Amino acid sequence: MGMGRPRTFDCDIALDQAMEVFWRHGYEGATIAQLTEAMGINPPSLYAAFGSKEGLLKAALDRYTERRAAWMDEVLSAPTAREVAERMLMGVADKQTDPANPPGCLLVQGGIACGTGSASVPFELAARRAQTEDQLRDRFVRARDEGDLKPSVDPAALARYVSAVSVGMGVMASSGADRDALREVASVAIKAIEEQSVRA
Repeated sequence: MGMGRPRTFDCDIALDQAMEVFWRHGYEGATIAQLTEAMGINPPSLYAAFGSKEGLLKAALDRYTERRAAWMDEVLSAPTAREVAERMLMGVADKQTDPANPPGCLLVQGGIACGTGSASVPFELAARRAQTEDQLRDRFVRARDEGDLKPSVDPAALARYVSAVSVGMGVMASSGADRDALREVASVAIKAIEEQSVRA
């Protein structure tokens, strides 16, 4: 008995296509037929490569996180907490309304309205969002230690606030809000961060 035909598809390209399907339709709404058509493979190849639809989502999320990593490095390298927030939230406004991508954020869109059979998916997405929040918290701890933020500032609460605004902007974008609307929200949040700055 032969070992079967090797996978001939480009995994990165296939994951980019799957990512877009999950982004547009969410985990629950994305069908195997839509995924395999977008990826240019058949269902047996999908299951052989990723094990399950949920396995494919996790691989697509890894790819998405990998693509975001360089941007997050740029965000976190800003010299002040205010500029960190500005780079992140204005970047979110621009990225989530970029016509080259589906509107909103995969880490929000992917888990909307998941049924009982996919109850772990929202937790997976929340864990990915929490990684960004943890990165922001660590950066705000540094900002407070360096005297950029007031000593009374709670870096964890500040990171949670910026993350919550970011998620809310993603929901707005997926509901049709334009870039100007998202930038208005970002501007208000950035002013709130300014008030926590020693230089305010």
